[in-house]
This record gives sequence, C-alpha cells and structure tokens, in this order.
Amino acid sequence: MSTTTPEPTTAVGKAADWADTRMGASKLVREFGRKIFPSHWSFMLGEVSLYSFIIVVLTGTYLTFFFYPAMGELHYDGPYVPLQGVEMSQAYQSTLYISFELRGGLLIRQMHHWGALLFVAAVSIHMLRVFFTGAFRRPRELNWLVGVGLLALSWAAGFTGYSLPDDLLSGNGLRIIDGIIKAIPLVGTYISFFLFGGEFPGIDIISRLYTLHIMIIPAAIIALIAIHLIFVVVHKHTQWPQAGNTERNVVGEPVLPTFAAKGGGFFFLVFALIAGLSAFFQINPVWNYGPYDPSPVSAGTQPDWYIGWADGILRIAPGWMEFYIFGWPISMNILVAVIIMVGVLVGMAVWPFFEAWVAKDNREHHVLDRPRNAPTRTAVGVAFVVWYLVMWAGASGDLIAVFFHMSLNDMIYIFRFLFFFGPIIAYIVTKRICLGLQRKDREVALHGRETGRILRLPHGEFIEVHEPLDPHSAWRLVAFDSPEYVPAQADENGKISTAEKWRGRFSKFFFEDRVAPLSKAELEAAHAHNEGHGHHLDSEGNDQDGQGRPLPH
Repeated sequence: MSTTTPEPTTAVGKAADWADTRMGASKLVREFGRKIFPSHWSFMLGEVSLYSFIIVVLTGTYLTFFFYPAMGELHYDGPYVPLQGVEMSQAYQSTLYISFELRGGLLIRQMHHWGALLFVAAVSIHMLRVFFTGAFRRPRELNWLVGVGLLALSWAAGFTGYSLPDDLLSGNGLRIIDGIIKAIPLVGTYISFFLFGGEFPGIDIISRLYTLHIMIIPAAIIALIAIHLIFVVVHKHTQWPQAGNTERNVVGEPVLPTFAAKGGGFFFLVFALIAGLSAFFQINPVWNYGPYDPSPVSAGTQPDWYIGWADGILRIAPGWMEFYIFGWPISMNILVAVIIMVGVLVGMAVWPFFEAWVAKDNREHHVLDRPRNAPTRTAVGVAFVVWYLVMWAGASGDLIAVFFHMSLNDMIYIFRFLFFFGPIIAYIVTKRICLGLQRKDREVALHGRETGRILRLPHGEFIEVHEPLDPHSAWRLVAFDSPEYVPAQADENGKISTAEKWRGRFSKFFFEDRVAPLSKAELEAAHAHNEGHGHHLDSEGNDQDGQGRPLPH
C-alpha cells in the first residue's frame, strides 16, 4: 500500500503545500491548534491586554506619519483661533494639526490614548489575578517575571507617549522627572543635562522620547509578549479548581477552531469599546492647555492614573526628608518616589521565589487557588492595593480638598496616616474575611446549604431544611491545598542557620492561622450524621427526613 501523500489539486492547496514545504507551518499549526484553553472570564484579561496593545500599535503607526517630533519654535496659524499667533514647538503644532485638520485624526489620536490606558489597566488587573490565584508558582516563575517586565514597560510606554505633544500638562510632568533625576546624588545634574540636551527643557527631549516610544519600548513589549505566549504554550494552562480538573490535565476548548473563533470576536468587541470611548468621551484636550511654558503651572492637573501614584508620593512626602552627607544634598523627599516604584517591581519579581522558600514548596501547580484559601497571600495583595490607591489618591489631594471644602494640609496629613496604617487595616480585615469564608465553606460542605425553610415536626420540634451539595460544588469547597506551618529545621550538622530561622518566622506568619481542608473521615462522619439525624431536600425539592421519608407540611 502506498503511503505517499497525494499532491494537492486546488490553487489554495498548492499554495499551502508550497508554504508548508518551506516553513513547516503544518507542524506548528497542528501543535498549537491542539492547545487547550479553559473557559473562564478571568482568563480574558490577558486577551484584553493583547488586543488593546494591537490597537495601540495600529493607531500609533498611523499617527507617526503626521507627528513631527521636534522642538523647533514657530507661530501657529492653523484653524484653532484661540492659539493663532501663539509661539509653540513643532511637536505641539503637529498635534494640533492631527486633532483639527487631519481627517479622522482626533478619533485615531483618542483611540491611541484610550487603548493605552486600557492596555495598562488590563496588564495590571491580569497581574493581580495571577497573584491572587497563585498562578505564578512553579513552573511559571519566569512567566511572572515576564509579566513584571511588561508592566514596567507599559508604564514607560505610556509616560513617553503622554509627554510627546509638548503641551503644558505633559511639560509639567517632564519637569517633575527632571527634578527627580537632578535629586540623584553626584550624577543627577549631568544625567539631566545630557537627557534634555541642555538645561531643562532643552532641545532634544521630544525626539529622544519619540525614539523610545515608537521603537525601543514597543520592540521590548513585543518581545516579552512573544516570550509570554511561548511559555503559555510550553506550560499547561492553569485552571480553576472543580470536579475533573487535576494537576495532570486541562479541561477546556482547543485553540482551533473554537478558541480562535471566540478570540477573534472578542478582539472586535475590544476594538468597539475603544472606538466608542474615543468617539463619545474626550481625553487629553491639549488645545485647552496650550504649549509648554516653564513659568506657569496649571492648577488641578493630574497625570494618567498609572503614573499618578508616583505623583502622589511626592505630594505627601514631608519636606524635612532632605539632609546632607559630606556637603552633598540627599533629597529623600523626592527620591522616595523612585525608591518605592523600584521597590514595588523588585518585590513583585521576588515574590514567587520567596513564597516557595517560606512554604518549602517545590511542586508544580496547574490548578489555581481560590483567594480565600490562601488568606495571608490575599491579605498581602489587598494591603498592597490599598497602599497603591492611597498614593494614587494623594495625587488628587488638591482637587479633593476643593471639592469637600477642606484644608489641603489636612488632606496631606490624612494621606500620610493612610499611607502607613491603611495597608495594615486592610491586611487584618482581609485575612479575617478569608478565614471566615473558609469556615463557612467547611460548614456548608459538612451539612449542606441552608435553604431558609423552617419545619415543625409532629412532636413539636422545629428543624431547618438543608440542601445537600452536588458533587461539583462540594469538590470546589474541599479539594484545595492548605500549607501548614513548618518550623525552622536543623541541617545535617544539627544547626539551624540564620536564614532558616527567618524562614520559620515567615512560615509561622503565613500559615499559623489556617482552616484545614476537610478530611475523608470528616466528610463520611458528617454524611452519616445527616442521614441519621438531619433533614434535607430530595431531587425534586421535597422535604425528607434522614431516612428518606417525606416530612409533613
């Protein structure tokens, strides 16, 4: 019997065969097309990030044909009457041209801005989902580091693009960056001079930011996205805990054709959302701010939200944090913003390895944690979110003070208090909530779901009817890992190292307060008790006693 593959006869078949024999596309399609993706709304956050980035690249490519990244001065003579005759840079003039004279230019420009905001938001929320569910654990630590890099690059891409129009608002933001750079001891003034091409604002900053914004940063983002997707294919996809989902399988839909069809439709939904926002909601009206002038500062100006928290740090930091060492000024009231931002990124990067070290856990994890089942991790995450929001809101302290008719100094003191005690309160409350939810799950798994129906038996006893859980719901409540506190362990020489002592302390902090999962013996005992003494609903919703006899009403 011949095993020779028949030659294609159609034009499409011949073209596909030509490409396959030269690129091996069929192997790639066959391997990738069989990749299984679980169906859950939370996994779409990564897709929103990818699709919004594609839209940002497409709209940004269009804008590059008309934006002029130069700081040469001219007098405006375009159609926007309030600015006619005003001296401005070529960058600002080209932005006005895109907004008022280029057909569809304002829509594309606003789509670019809204898409960038959505991209950063989707990446941030996606990272939070990965953190709270423990999806960063082995073997996905490197993919988590890729995500941290993407988050940092999204900040950089947003800020460099935000600064390009050379309007008063973006110029004030660059002024803050200049101040932070100059606060670096010894070398800060030199870095600022070389970056800006002279004393601020210099003559080169727009062209240099433009190169970063359209070439270097997007290339790095595309490279990290490619690495991230490769890791997603190499590793099994994570999945939520439910009956049938184990560490050895993935339950879901194949990429081709189901997931690809859904993904294509979802891309157009994201596109429609960004287009709708851009058509009906104005963003960054640079013509209202005017060209950048170092002398005035607008009241009530706010940076984009993803950079706003750095501005908030500067606003609430006390001025006395500046001191001198050997005659050199150390302006910690300014450098604190850089220290906190870098510290956040470093903390995110080391967290997977830190948690694995504390728990002595080197296993592979493909089934996600419900956040309530990892109370300390969830509490730490919520504390960080509250800490971030305090700094973010601090950037609007002046607006809040005006709106609520309060003193600006009072607002600063309130934010300083919340900066230190807000995360502590959030940690304590969140951990108590998680432990309470775990105890509630344990109760429901043992005795069934409360129906709220009270019955009176013939001998006068009042009982509440419980509805037993179906196997799928019960599995979700009882099938999870709950690491235990592991005290410091001695090495082979019988000594406990300093690092191991610290690990033991962290392990106690993380895992001393825990609600253990139900054991098989506990479930069997509870089932036997319910059969003998409890009352529940039958399959048709009728009340029965423990022996299966209908109860009187």
